[in-house]
Amino acid sequence: MDDQNKNLILATVLSFLVILVWFVLFPPPTPEPAPLDGTEVSDLTAPTAGDAANTPSAGAVVNTADATTNAQPTETQADTPRIDIDTPRLTGSISLLGGRIDDLSLKDYRVSLDDDAEIVKMLSPVGDSAAYYALYGWAPGAGLTGDDVPGANTVWAVEAGATLGVDAPVTLIWDNGKGLTFRRTIAVDADFMFTVTQSVENTSAGTASMAPYGILARHGEPQGLKNFFILHEGVVAMADGVLAEIDYDDMPDFEVDPREGARAEVTQVSESGWIGFTDHFWMSTLIPAKDSAFKSVAKYDERRDIYQTEAVLPTQTVSTGQSISVTTQLFAGAKEWETIREYQDADVVKFIESIDWGWFSFITKPMFWLLHNINALVGNMGWSIIGLTLIIKALLFPLAYKSYVSMAKMKELQPQMEELKKSAGDDKQKVQKGMMELYKKEKVNPAAGCLPILMQIPIFFSLYKVIFVTIELRQAPWFGPFQDLSLPDPTTLMNLFGLLPIAPPEPGSITALVFIGILPLLLGISMWLQQKLNPAPTDATQKMIFAWMPWVFMFMLGSFASGLVVYWIANNTITFTQQYLIMRSQGFKPDVFGNIKSSFDRKTNSDKSDAGKK
Repeated sequence: MDDQNKNLILATVLSFLVILVWFVLFPPPTPEPAPLDGTEVSDLTAPTAGDAANTPSAGAVVNTADATTNAQPTETQADTPRIDIDTPRLTGSISLLGGRIDDLSLKDYRVSLDDDAEIVKMLSPVGDSAAYYALYGWAPGAGLTGDDVPGANTVWAVEAGATLGVDAPVTLIWDNGKGLTFRRTIAVDADFMFTVTQSVENTSAGTASMAPYGILARHGEPQGLKNFFILHEGVVAMADGVLAEIDYDDMPDFEVDPREGARAEVTQVSESGWIGFTDHFWMSTLIPAKDSAFKSVAKYDERRDIYQTEAVLPTQTVSTGQSISVTTQLFAGAKEWETIREYQDADVVKFIESIDWGWFSFITKPMFWLLHNINALVGNMGWSIIGLTLIIKALLFPLAYKSYVSMAKMKELQPQMEELKKSAGDDKQKVQKGMMELYKKEKVNPAAGCLPILMQIPIFFSLYKVIFVTIELRQAPWFGPFQDLSLPDPTTLMNLFGLLPIAPPEPGSITALVFIGILPLLLGISMWLQQKLNPAPTDATQKMIFAWMPWVFMFMLGSFASGLVVYWIANNTITFTQQYLIMRSQGFKPDVFGNIKSSFDRKTNSDKSDAGKK
């Protein structure tokens, strides 16, 4: 077996193993419903603010053991009055019980492509099957108890505003009856950012110490988790420039922190940061003001099955006749790259890192930026992926050119190699030495043919990450039946490749693996045609590998996102064209039709020979 065939087999086997390992390690994700949750309102675990960070005037010890369970009102969550939320992109309401932002839906996104599909619900109140909400309050300091400060069960009154909207904030008020009056002003912008200003006025005879906090709470593990290795779902936090990601299933393994009263992981942030929960396409994040110190907490209460993230700010002291206020932000919405980037430009430090870019972020980020901008011009994500492929191939063209020129020269050297083998006989060492001298004389690199394939591996993984993770690919249409490029090809033999209104098999099922769509079929054909640029190898093992490889890849990639298969087809087509033209420019004319015809002729002759033997 000559070096050229060895390199071709090496490249083929390497590519096959990469895809095989990827397919085994990262099978198509399947949603897992979360259990129903019957947790009561007062079950929220309280934050601990005593050691959040100290200011010169914050010498008092803060007791927060029951900061969020300081009241037991007779009202239930269902019958407590609410304030409506209505913006161009959001709808929902705020409960006056605790002043919770606990009812929020995204007007621009639907749960499926069905005409009657509901819009995506982001936050839900206690009592729903997946309670998920934001809560703000004050942890009591020295001389105060949980009854003296507002918490999870405080019933607020409306001081100003009727409906929360863009440029239409609302203000809530609560008087503790002991000389402390608390206010909470909530504003929202045109996208997904809330601004929460908490203030307290002291008309009592003494000073008061307390620590403002924000909480995001989820009752039970979220519904619809992908549980997919390539995707992070759980806590996402930034602390002084360092990103932290904690999966939901890792939170029950936290060590019990007696100060927090639950399993918790605490980080002291000295300058800037944020913390929250991220799902596949949606995220909620607590964001203290830039350059503010705070205590960042990820917490799991195993008794109540509540997941929490907290931002606890330094203890504040308010003297008689004085008032203090603290402003923080809350992001609750879709992880849109452009929107998040704008918030980052507006001083949310490294907020773009909340999108899971993966290990190859140095490739993934510029690749998404390029794809996003192409789509802004083209207006169609399918054609944008093809445009991205053209640009990638153009950038890699110098490397591809050297590779294909080397392959063409290897073809020209084939007669000399055959002569060398004949003259050397069984002396393999002499053959190897002669070939190395021949390569050196003709300035040919026999390993050059592997380089384009090796370069494609990180590009393939990065593009898969972009297509799977970013919301811009969610429900992104191309044409005809291809209305969501983040999902597998919806066409199949069962619906005559999209001609009949029949749903495709469930992704990941055996039926879906067998009855592949038109895109995987085109992928297999494009790989097969690319092989036909060269005659079939004479070695039986090589011939078998080459014969099966396109069709194995076809079935393996059938369950991948259709946008990725579009990229692979475009890549194969461009590679075929480049290789054909470069080889012709070097004096070697690929006989594509002859190689196709000869492969069928050999099959026919083989069948006749087998019949004769019988």
